[in-house]
Amino acid sequence: MFLLITILVIASTTLIVVNAAPIVAPLIIGKAKAWQARKEESINKKLEDLFYDKSPKRIARLYFILPPVLALVGLFALGSFIFAIIGAVAGLFVPNFMLKMRNAQRRAKFNNQILDSIMVLSSSLKGGLSLLQAFEVLVEEVPAPMSQEIGLVIRENKMGISLEDSLKNLKNRMKMEELDLVINSVLVARETGGDLTKVLSRLSTTIRDNRKLKDSIRTLTLQGKIQGVIMSILPFLFIFWVVGFNRQHFDVMLQSDTGRMLLFVAAVLQIIGMILIRKFSIIRV
Repeated sequence: MFLLITILVIASTTLIVVNAAPIVAPLIIGKAKAWQARKEESINKKLEDLFYDKSPKRIARLYFILPPVLALVGLFALGSFIFAIIGAVAGLFVPNFMLKMRNAQRRAKFNNQILDSIMVLSSSLKGGLSLLQAFEVLVEEVPAPMSQEIGLVIRENKMGISLEDSLKNLKNRMKMEELDLVINSVLVARETGGDLTKVLSRLSTTIRDNRKLKDSIRTLTLQGKIQGVIMSILPFLFIFWVVGFNRQHFDVMLQSDTGRMLLFVAAVLQIIGMILIRKFSIIRV
């Protein structure tokens, strides 16, 4: 009887799917194509900001390829339907995560090139070149991503945008503290007629000292951060260790209202302690 009901349910479901497919399929395909077009437009803007010459269609296809692939890996390789769901959800975030990682790497490389770029600009200005000519030398001497961003500043200037506005656009694109300091100093020096070579020399010293201070703070707070991680993990390791020897060890706490309340208070205090350790180990310069 149960087998007959199962066969009837499967047959009914199959008939419904077959009959509804001509109507539902075009709607689903249309929605998928519209979503893909919006995603390609968003990815294309991110790729332009990264000066990355990959096709947005190839990256947008990953949103359709990775979820089923990772779901199958979770289902067959790990043997769990839960891991299949986790893999499918993770596949939706992998392409965006890849773009964010590439953007973070590019920004870190750009930040590391700022001091060298200041030295190149200062040397070019001491040689009698104008600021725009110094930027052209910078594009030739310094590799990407600095050369890409400064090259865009030069192209904007040739298209009729003033150098001040081009530098402000660069500042808005990158949004970096040290770059903001350099651009603001250059703009102020151009408006007031100050000696730009001296300004750049002082800037390089200031940025170098600032980085040394941040490295010292990072080193001094590293011990506190490690202690915070250890103290956060230690209670859970203790619980696993005790449960491994005696599974009924915490039954006294779990079977009474007072015990459950104490466990709840302990969990809240643990979370508060983790947050406070995190806050105390962060020093902003």
